[in-house]
Amino acid sequence: MTVHPSRLFQLNHQQERTAPVIYWMSRDQRVKDNWALLHAQERAVALGVPLAVAFTLVPTFLGATIRHYGFMLGGMALVAAELARLNIPLIMLRGNPVEEMCRFVAERPVGLLVTDFDPLRIKRGWREQVAARLPVACVEVDAHNIVPCRVASVKQEFGAHTIRPKIRRLLADFLDDFPPMKVHTFPWPEPVPPFDLGRELAGVTVDRTVGEVSGFLPGELAGREKLDAFLDERLAGYDERRNNPCVDGQSGLSPWLHFGQLSAQRVALEVGRELLFSPSVEAFLDELIIRRELSDNFCQYNDSYDKASGFPAWGVKNVAEHRHDRREYLYDAAAFDRGETHDPLWNAAQRQMVTGGTMHGYLRMYWAKKILEWSRSVEEAMAIAIDLNDRYQLDGRDPNGYAGIAWCMGGVHDRAWGERPVFGKVRYMNYNGCKRKFDVAEYIRRYLPLRPGM
Repeated sequence: MTVHPSRLFQLNHQQERTAPVIYWMSRDQRVKDNWALLHAQERAVALGVPLAVAFTLVPTFLGATIRHYGFMLGGMALVAAELARLNIPLIMLRGNPVEEMCRFVAERPVGLLVTDFDPLRIKRGWREQVAARLPVACVEVDAHNIVPCRVASVKQEFGAHTIRPKIRRLLADFLDDFPPMKVHTFPWPEPVPPFDLGRELAGVTVDRTVGEVSGFLPGELAGREKLDAFLDERLAGYDERRNNPCVDGQSGLSPWLHFGQLSAQRVALEVGRELLFSPSVEAFLDELIIRRELSDNFCQYNDSYDKASGFPAWGVKNVAEHRHDRREYLYDAAAFDRGETHDPLWNAAQRQMVTGGTMHGYLRMYWAKKILEWSRSVEEAMAIAIDLNDRYQLDGRDPNGYAGIAWCMGGVHDRAWGERPVFGKVRYMNYNGCKRKFDVAEYIRRYLPLRPGM
């Protein structure tokens, strides 16, 4: 078997039949380095049947804008072209994913439905409903994590220090190189309309005021080129430069990883070939593997990952004890959106995100913690931070985002610190602390336009 059997999770009790195989692509939007697609082809070849990839395009999704749909669908156009080269059609379905997938499968003989792992509630609900309604074997394949989420742990982990030894113990079993996809010799029996990017973009009813950003080309090839540039230019010294927003020290891979256009396992394999045992490699792989898979663990096992009720027990108690603390500044959602606070560093970080589709990782922590400090409640702060993150960040609606905001505001994956107003025992960050880390004035100059008289 090409795909490690522990990557597979049976979603229902139906038996595989000798009939075409469908791969319901969702989270992992790539052809190469995709265990789910490899498993689907492996089974189709073993059964001697056609293989097709289906993608359910939702007209609106969790606050995504044309910025996100443009990047995603630009990548899907390239997926369609690569699949066509392999004699595998991409079939675009539009509308409610559960209804559309059930209708599509019901209208034709299907022997197996393979799909992606995704810990978000809405995606889990889609898979579970489809698997319950279809009289067809449904198999989930975790192609997003190196160590599959369900295998790494069967419960919510307290933090990086509890999940790290579990992942490290299993890493050698799963960190294999990928076999190539093959041209599929069993043709799909129906005509399939070619992928039309313009038609797909026109068919989504999303906010078009948040435009696409330059410098982020979608697709597998662009993601690989971004990885190669990081390996050549920024991996050496990563451990020293990664927390400085004034230098280009981070990988910049998160949009491609989020949309599954780049495999985290491919990134780990390539990084592992560079600068063996260096502090930079160790620091980067800890973020790529441990921290990233910890976020999936959080969302998989905590249904309140985007709510204050999902905080650890001490964090929930902390919220109650400091609910009525006096806030020196208060802003509403619109003021945060416009970047109109008293703090030029916060405003600059917000502007970087709004105009560029991304924000430096160190400042994402500061940004979220200040929303907590300047909001009327933790609940309001979480709603504002999630809305802004998912509206502007190219990697919005991601477990990393939800876990990061919960860390900033409720101590998820962290310990209790010294008591202070508003924050209570949640780790604190302030402007002066940032000044000790990097050139705050330079960062502000980059992202805040000068006002008249300045």
